This record gives sequence, C-alpha cells and structure tokens, in this order.
Amino acid sequence: MLFLIQFAIVLFCILVGAQKGGIGLGVFGGIGLAVLTFGFGFAPTSPPIDVMLMIMAVVSAAAAMQAAGGLDYMIQIATKVLHKNPKYITFIAPAVTYLFTVLAGTGHVAYSVLPVIAEVSRRNGIRPSRPLTMAVIASQFAIVASPIAAAVVATVTFLEPQHITLGDVLKVTVPATILGIGLACVFVNKLGKELKDDPHYQALLRDPNYAAQDQANVQAASGDAVNKTAKLSVGIFLFAALLVVLLGAMPSLRPVFEGKPMGMAHTIEIVMLAAGALIIWLCKPDADAITKGSVFHAGMRAVIAVFGIAWLGDTLMQGHLTEVKEAVSGLVQAAPWTFAFALFVLSVLVNSQGATVATLFPVAIQLGVPAPIIIATFVAVNGYFFIPNYGPIIAAIDFDTTGSTRIGKYIFNHSFMLPGLLSMVFSLIFGLILAQIYW
Repeated sequence: MLFLIQFAIVLFCILVGAQKGGIGLGVFGGIGLAVLTFGFGFAPTSPPIDVMLMIMAVVSAAAAMQAAGGLDYMIQIATKVLHKNPKYITFIAPAVTYLFTVLAGTGHVAYSVLPVIAEVSRRNGIRPSRPLTMAVIASQFAIVASPIAAAVVATVTFLEPQHITLGDVLKVTVPATILGIGLACVFVNKLGKELKDDPHYQALLRDPNYAAQDQANVQAASGDAVNKTAKLSVGIFLFAALLVVLLGAMPSLRPVFEGKPMGMAHTIEIVMLAAGALIIWLCKPDADAITKGSVFHAGMRAVIAVFGIAWLGDTLMQGHLTEVKEAVSGLVQAAPWTFAFALFVLSVLVNSQGATVATLFPVAIQLGVPAPIIIATFVAVNGYFFIPNYGPIIAAIDFDTTGSTRIGKYIFNHSFMLPGLLSMVFSLIFGLILAQIYW
C-alpha cells in the first residue's frame, strides 16, 4: 500500500510538470524527491549524470552545427530526398536509430538525430510524433539485437551451459525486432491528425512570435546558396556520430584503463564535445546564436527533465527493489508462460535491460523455462517507454516544436505508448514464431 502511495506521488509530479511545460517536468521531480527523502526517509540514488552529460555533449555539437547553418543544410538535403515520398520518414528514422544502436550498443546515440527528424518532418508537413516515437522505440528495441550490448552479453552467458551461442540469440532477436518495428511503423504512420488539421499546431502558427521564427528558419533552409562552413559543420557532426558508432562496435579502438575499454558514456561525451569544439573553431558560428538556437533550448530542457524525473523514479524503485524483484519472481514461479510479462514489468520499474536480464533470467533457468522461450521473449526487457521518464523520450518531446509529441493528460496516454506496445507485441509474436522454426 505504501508503495502505491509513493508511486502515485511520482505520477503526480510527472503529470503536473508536463502540464507546466518548459523545465517544469524536471523541477517538479524535485518536489517528488523532497517528499520521498524528507517525508519517507528514502536515500536518494545517484542522479543520472552520464545520461545528462551525454545529452549536453550531443546538444552542444548539434547547437554549434545549427548556428553554423548545418542543421538547415541537412534539412534541405533531407527535404529534397523526401519531397516525392515524405511519408517514408516514419520508416527511415527508426531504421537509422536502430542501426546506430546495434552498432554502438547503446540507445543514447539516438540523441544526435532526433532534432533532424523533428525538423525534417515538420517542414514537410509530417506529424513529427510519428517518426520521433518510432525512432526512440527502435533505439530501445535494438539493444537486444546488438552483439555488444550488456544485456545480450549477459543473456549469452546465462544460456551458454545449454549450448546457446551469440548467433542463436541474434538469429531470433534481429529479424523479430526488425519485422516488429517495421509492422508497427505501418500503423503509426497513420496515427494522429495531419499538421494542417491539428488545432494545437495551427494555433501555434497564429502566434506571431512562433510564425516569425518558423518563417526565418524556412527561408534560411530554402536558400539556393549553401555556406561552405555549413557543409563543413555537417561533415564534422556526422563524422563524430559515425565515430561513436564505430567505437561502440569495436571496443578495442577505445583506450584501456585498468584492463577495461573506456565506457561508451565517456566515449560519447568526449567525441561530441570535441566535435562541437571543431565546429566552433573551423566554422566560426556566432557564439550567441549557439545558445539562442532551438536545439540548445530543447536539449537543455531535456537535461533538466532527466535530472528531476529520472532521479525521482530511480530513487523510488531502488527503495523498493527487493519487494519488486520478489513479486516479479513469484509471478514467474506461478506461471512460467508469463515470463515475457514479468520481463516487461521489471524493465518498466528498474529502467535497465541489463538489470532485468540479470534479475529474471537466472530465475527462469532455475524454473526450467526453455531457452528458446527465453530468447523469444528477450525483447520484452524494453519496457522503458511505458513511463515517460527515459532520456530520449524526454528529448524527443522537447525537440518537437509542434507539440505533437507529448505526455498526455493522464501520463500513460503519452505519444510513445501505442508505438511501443505495437512494436512489443509484434516483436514478441515474430520472436516466438522464429523460436519455433529454429528449435
């Protein structure tokens, strides 16, 4: 009962913060933390510093690129490519983030492409919530298809005594997630009103300040002449993004400290900060324009939101971690077929694929759940989207200036819920079918 009261407090803070807008989502997380720590005596966990720093590093580089004209140049190119069939961005965006995650082993690489997805879709009249939600969902689901992700490595380790190899896991998870996400895109591509029919967006266009800024952006992006520094800034930014993917795929290229390669969080932060510095040095954008741009503002709002809400959620769950693990383990013991549901619930609560695998896979193996079932339901560890406090989710909401990507009035009716559930159900179905075929 006490847990439900505390959980309701967390949901209340998310709801009120989302309604206030701006940095409200983050600072209202502070109210929840105050209640949990001073009121209930919870020890606060460590704030999600690495996630915040990764967002700041990527946003710094992206904001510098925007000030140098690079974002407009990228949008100009993408707009030309998508001019004949702009609806394909709902399929292209998740394909890009999926590939990045598979190669890098972390879904946080999605931060670098979210502002581009948001602006390309908006300027082509496409509802940004469609490609943005699927891009974020794909960046999560691709974890189970990445050979270097911690959750996949742990899965192979647990199942190795049953003669299960990395190839056995990936031959199910890769096609299952690709097919599941692809099928979900078909449905999501029809979700919501078109921007021309969206009353909220049309009201924004009637706002003189918003309309003036939008017109200035369009004129800057549609000019025939492209500054050479804009092209250079894009080249630097894309090289940095690809370098992050390469370093994630090949840990041997990273510096080794105490016998271990440098972590991906530090790798992303260093590479992206360096990219921002190179753009400022070589392209010489206006210093004030960097911090006044829409990318910088949206990114910093996302940092504050992650700071408050993610810290609040983690503090609550860590305070009840033992009870949560026992409850979910009991569910699996009572009915092994509910393993996928147990994985989903635990991943929602602990916000970690690796922790979910480490907690439940040993239980499933001890209970005799067959390895093919474990592999087929592996994708269920991606329940991050259920409660909208995951970094890329918050960032996507802030990057969408149309307001089409949002947290709903009742929290759970947010823009990512249906895309996430569709992707989950379809991926599980394909996973179970493939497991039946292979075993």
